[in-house]
Amino acid sequence: MQETGGSFGAPKPKVSEAKPFHGIERRRNPATVRVEQESNEVSVFHELGKALTSSLQLDQVLRTIMEKINEVLHPDTWSLLLMDTEKQELYFEIATGEGAEALKDVRIKLGQGIAGWVAQTGEVVVVPDTQTDSRFFSKVDDKTKMQTRSIVAVPVRFREQCLGVIELINCVGPEGFSPRELALLEALADYAAIAIENARHVQRIHELTITDDCTTLYNARHLNFMLDTEIYRSHRYSYEFSIIFIDLDHFKTVNDTHGHLTGSKLLGEIGSAVKTNCRLIDFAFRYGGDEFVLLLPQTSKENACRVARRLHALIRSTVWLKDEGLNVHVTASVGVASFPVDSADKAGLLHLADEAMYLVKNTSRDRVAAASTGVLPES
Repeated sequence: MQETGGSFGAPKPKVSEAKPFHGIERRRNPATVRVEQESNEVSVFHELGKALTSSLQLDQVLRTIMEKINEVLHPDTWSLLLMDTEKQELYFEIATGEGAEALKDVRIKLGQGIAGWVAQTGEVVVVPDTQTDSRFFSKVDDKTKMQTRSIVAVPVRFREQCLGVIELINCVGPEGFSPRELALLEALADYAAIAIENARHVQRIHELTITDDCTTLYNARHLNFMLDTEIYRSHRYSYEFSIIFIDLDHFKTVNDTHGHLTGSKLLGEIGSAVKTNCRLIDFAFRYGGDEFVLLLPQTSKENACRVARRLHALIRSTVWLKDEGLNVHVTASVGVASFPVDSADKAGLLHLADEAMYLVKNTSRDRVAAASTGVLPES
């Protein structure tokens, strides 16, 4: 019976006929390996360049970057931590592995653990054995139930500012973490920094287009967009919603007496107070001049009138510009209209709320009126 070998049952060759490297992986030429590595790296950077220029979605670009790190460096798990500059803490923006879900609420203070140390110093760290490094912070392992044996961490920096940290877990082999791998990881961190900074610029530009400089409330342009959105939602889910127009009484007197700069400060204080006294789901806008608008989602006309009365009383009872030593008192004329009971379209709703406000403005001032109801009795 003829001998066979291999999974496909091919005849087993005689020893004298066997090729020297048949069934044995020949030691590869180092130059060939290096060329392949360089080709792979060029491909990675090409794909990342396309991702950066084709999408403004930060999470999408960051995930692409981290996936490329995973493809090239093969860590057990990896994570991208971003800096909360206000609290000076790192939080997990992206994380992989079985314990990733447990990291959502974990915060690492600046200087705490290896990631915190990297964020604080801006230096790269390669830790082959975490048990011998005093900076190692075991809280993350306690949360994930994983064992961190080694860590490579690099800062994500833009113009000397640390935006976050990339951590690779258990990717330091017996031969260590090569300078080439480290240089590649740092380059990928630079791509992450560019993506983060681009996203922040886009967000800032967007905020400038929809925000009023004087009060930091949303502007009239954004009101129109939000009304379209709210009408769509309310049609779909059979919600009511309401809008409130607020116009300050005799505001021109403040400008004439104290100057336009003081008038702007007054608008800023009132805008901030109005926003503070609303729910998180409500939207506050500076409509123009000394007019403010509130959009109250899922709010009936009756409840909107209660809110209008409360804000009217707040404006009248507050002493404004105390820090400037002026102690200004102002009142407001307020109008309310609701969807769909007063109008089922944007233009009609704005007109009716404005008309209710002007009903007060042209009669008594310092009161609240509602569309189809008229001036409300004083509470």
